[in-house]
Amino acid sequence: MTWFFKNGELSQDGWDVLVDSSIEGWQHTGLRVGTLGEGRHFHIPADNLERIIFPLEGNGLTVEYRAAGESGFTSQFLNGRESVFHGPADLIYLPLETEVKISGDGRVSIGEAPAKNSKPVQYLKASEVPVFVRGAGRESRQVHNFGVPDHLDADRFIVVEVIVPAGNWSGVPAHKHDTFIPGVESNLEEIYYFETAVTRGVTPPVQADAVGYLRGYASDERPFELLEEVRSGDVGLVPHGWHGPAMAAPGYDLYFFNVMAGPDPDRSWNITDDPNHAWIRETWHHQDPDPRLPYTA
Repeated sequence: MTWFFKNGELSQDGWDVLVDSSIEGWQHTGLRVGTLGEGRHFHIPADNLERIIFPLEGNGLTVEYRAAGESGFTSQFLNGRESVFHGPADLIYLPLETEVKISGDGRVSIGEAPAKNSKPVQYLKASEVPVFVRGAGRESRQVHNFGVPDHLDADRFIVVEVIVPAGNWSGVPAHKHDTFIPGVESNLEEIYYFETAVTRGVTPPVQADAVGYLRGYASDERPFELLEEVRSGDVGLVPHGWHGPAMAAPGYDLYFFNVMAGPDPDRSWNITDDPNHAWIRETWHHQDPDPRLPYTA
């Protein structure tokens, strides 16, 4: 099975990236990334998927939506941002059976998951997005926790953005969420959508190649192996198994958007650390967070 896709390999139906159940072995999460501009817009018919929509970069976008039972469309403008490395953006959550039209300038990202229960439309300004610095030292990273149970009333998915400054590692220690044990571990698919860029305050040569790395490996008899160079537009899928770290190479910042969902009866994010590496968490108590964080506009 292939669980890693280079930029362009998942292009379909006008989308730069489209992850859905047409990928063998994938059923609980989805992702769309698209480029907007003059003459370019997107229309998504009503279906059984819940969605979260936000600008990756650009001047902003307009989301027109019509939920089940409504006769007309409601419009919401989402302010954009310079890039994914400039803090969070506005976002909107739309429940299942909602028709969507998207127009504007820049690039849009959409996390998706099959849903059974309809939740209210939720709009969040960039200034309202919870921003946390997690870990310490070289394991410091910035997390935009807009799509976790404490902050978003969704039916199935958990969605977050992560920024890893140059030279840092995220997802340490390696961990998994592939076996449902109530209150202990969740069973969740996970999508990684990546962006990379030369780090702040640096003037690079023209040949600079912004790159990061992703690691994943089997936790049981199910085969799973990832050790990949990642660049902007690449996608990694984690169906099961240990995963982490996601590594920002020296000189290059790393961003990823995670979409997680699974078959569990509840919507929660419980993980199990690889016992060979779990001790690393204890070292954070004696270190300070990376002073470069948080990245803001």
